[in-house]
Amino acid sequence: MKVLLAGANGYIGTRLIPVLLEKGHNVICLVRDKRRFHEQSDFSDRVSLIKGDLLREKDIEDFPQDIDAAYYLVHSMSQAPDFAELEALSAHNFIQKLDKTNCRQVIFLSGIVNDDNLSKHLLSRKHVEDVLREGKAPVTVLRASIIIGSGSSSFEIIRDLTEKLPLMTVPKWVNTRCQPIGIRDVLGYLEGVMLNEKAFDKTFDIGGPDVLSFKEMMLRYAKVRGLNRRMITIPFLSPKISSYWLYFVTSINYSLANSLVQSMKNETIMRDHAIDEVVPRQCLTYEQSLELAFEKIEQNSIVSSWKDALNFGYLKSEFMDQIKVPQNGTLEYKVKLPFEGESDKVEKNIWAIGGDRGWYYWDWIWSIRGFLDKLFGGVGSRRGRTSGSSIEPGDVIDFWRVLLADKINKRLLLYAEMKLPGEAWLEFKIIERKGKKFLSQIATFRPNGLWGRAYWYMMWPFHLFIFNGMAKQIVQFEDGRAVKT
Repeated sequence: MKVLLAGANGYIGTRLIPVLLEKGHNVICLVRDKRRFHEQSDFSDRVSLIKGDLLREKDIEDFPQDIDAAYYLVHSMSQAPDFAELEALSAHNFIQKLDKTNCRQVIFLSGIVNDDNLSKHLLSRKHVEDVLREGKAPVTVLRASIIIGSGSSSFEIIRDLTEKLPLMTVPKWVNTRCQPIGIRDVLGYLEGVMLNEKAFDKTFDIGGPDVLSFKEMMLRYAKVRGLNRRMITIPFLSPKISSYWLYFVTSINYSLANSLVQSMKNETIMRDHAIDEVVPRQCLTYEQSLELAFEKIEQNSIVSSWKDALNFGYLKSEFMDQIKVPQNGTLEYKVKLPFEGESDKVEKNIWAIGGDRGWYYWDWIWSIRGFLDKLFGGVGSRRGRTSGSSIEPGDVIDFWRVLLADKINKRLLLYAEMKLPGEAWLEFKIIERKGKKFLSQIATFRPNGLWGRAYWYMMWPFHLFIFNGMAKQIVQFEDGRAVKT
C-alpha cells in the first residue's frame, strides 16, 4: 500500500517506518526539513519525502493522489498559550491537503480520555480527533496511556526518579492509576488497524495487561533493577511545584514536565477492549516492557528518543540552516592539536563525547553549567544522548544539538541549546595534511549585544583550560581511561 506518515521524525513515527517497510508498503514521509531526515534516517533511501510545515498550509507540498492510508502522529507538548489552537490548525491543514487525494483511512494516536475533567493537553488531543473527522476519509483513533519503551519520555522520567532517589517525597498524583503499554504493542496496533475495515470510523482504547499507579510503576521499576526505594507522599505539592520537581530531578524540560503533571491528574485506564476483536494481540506486561527497554539501552540500539524532537522555545524546524557557522560578528576559541598514531581512535572519542562518557576534562564544570542552565529555565545537561556509540544529525548531546556528523570528512558540529546571550557552535574535525594529523576544535560564539560580549570574555579563562584540556584528552583517551595531564 502507499502510506503517508506525518510526524516521521517523532518518537513513534521513527519506529513505525521500519515496521511498514517490512510489510512491503510504499512509505511517504511528511517532514519539515528533508535535510534532517536524510541525515538522520537509515531509511532515507527507501522512502519518499514531502516537505511541509503543517502550520503553514501554503508551504506544504501536494500529497500523491493515490495514497491508500495516512498516519497522523503529530503532537505538541509545549506550554504556549495557544498550543491547542496550533494543534487544531495543524490537523486542519493536514486534512485540507489529504482531501485532495484518494486516501481511504486516517490513523491517529491519541491519549485515553475517559475522565470528565481533562487536562488541557488531553482536551487538545480529543479536539484534534474531531478535526480529523471533518475530512473525507474514515478515521481510526487509537487512545493510549503511558507508553513504555527505550527513549520514551514516560520511561525516562520513571528511570531518572527511581535510579537517582533512594528516598522520594512525591506529590499525590503518584497514586493516579493508568494502563501502561509497551512501544512494541503500540506499533503492532498502529500497523494492525491500517485499512482494516473493522477499524474504520472507530475509536479504540489500547493498553497492556497491568493497571498501575505511578507509584507502583516506580516501585516495580526498582524491583526489576534490584533497587530498594522508599516514597513519602506529600499531598500539598501543587502542580507547579511538582513540575519544577520533575524538571530539576529528571532530564525533561519544564514545558514537558508541566504538560505531564497536568495530565497525570486523570486516570487513563481502558474503558473497553473492543480492539481485541479487530487486532487480537497478547500485549507485554509492564515489567516485560521495562526489560525490553533495558535490553535496547544495553545494546546501544535505541531507535528514537523524545529528546531528539525539536524543543519548543529552543530551536526551530529550520535548525539545519545553522550548519554553516557564521564568520562575521563572531568570537572564536581555536585549538589545533597535532597527534601521532591512528586517527580512528581520535575519531571514536569524538563520536562518543557527552552522555555517560562526559566531556573528557573538568566534567564538574560542565555539570555546574548544566545546573545553572536548568536554574534559568534551560534544558540542562541531564538529557545525555540517545546512543553511546552512534551519532546522527538532530540527536541531542546533553545541552547541545547535533547539526552535522560527517564521518567521511571526520567532522562533528554541535549547536548550543543552553540559555545564552547569543548563539554558540562547537566543532571537532580531524585534519590530515602532508603526513601530519591534527585535531581541530573550534568554539564559535555570536554574541547578542553588549551582554553577549561580556559573557564571552568572562568565560574566556574557563575556555582556556576546558577546551585545551578537552582536546588533549580526546587525543589521548583510550581503553575507558582518561590520561592525566
